[in-house]
Amino acid sequence: MTLKLGLIGYGAIGKHVEAALKAGSIENLELVAALVKRPRNANSQGGLLTHEPDRFFAHAFDAVAECAGHEAVCSHGQRVLERGADLLVTSVGAFTDTALFERLLAAARANGKRLILPSAGIGALDILSSAAVGGLDSVTVTVRKDPSAWKGTVAETLVDLDALTGPHTVFDGPVREGARLYPQNVNISAAAAIAGLGLDKTRVVIVADPTITTHIVELEARGAFGRFTFMEDVAVSEENRKTGKLVAMAMVKSVRQLASTLVVAA
Repeated sequence: MTLKLGLIGYGAIGKHVEAALKAGSIENLELVAALVKRPRNANSQGGLLTHEPDRFFAHAFDAVAECAGHEAVCSHGQRVLERGADLLVTSVGAFTDTALFERLLAAARANGKRLILPSAGIGALDILSSAAVGGLDSVTVTVRKDPSAWKGTVAETLVDLDALTGPHTVFDGPVREGARLYPQNVNISAAAAIAGLGLDKTRVVIVADPTITTHIVELEARGAFGRFTFMEDVAVSEENRKTGKLVAMAMVKSVRQLASTLVVAA
């Protein structure tokens, strides 16, 4: 059986998913359509792309992967689920809006579908969600990126990013606020929060660091299980300096698992 996939967004992540499909590294899955924000050439990508939501939703999907940002989750997430498809969300920070999160969960339940939060740019969500079963005392996510990654964000009003000579913390507080303030940069912290202690009890520390050229994410958790730490140091996406290459790779893995005979680290 071949599953029919839709994409919302066709940038750094969506293009990698399509490339993996064309390369034959994803089995039993067909990319049917991709919804983009702005009009494209009618024949672009063989007619795959459309900027018209009604034309996109005229297709029947088994699953739709969102790769376009918080606004896309808000505008199209419920419709995906109500049309009978599972929804994979990369912009997990959109769920700092509790009403939106609850609305999408309700739509998923009502239609017998799943709201899937892929690991995307952060690992260790499996052990974190397992540890949450026994009870967590604290979870801290620290996100370090070079100053260019924070251009166009509220960080520019807090510090002269171009003048930094050392690491500078631009936020230290609950994930609900941090993910809201930095919607393109710290979706990983929201995923960790939902897997563990929740958006209000999970701490995120956001650092602009001119001494690095990669994205460094550290996760520390303590609880009844004991303590664990996790750190990743990932290359930056050429298409978007706010995100790491690993995000696109992880989405390919998540999409592959939708229809794969073998599922590892579900």
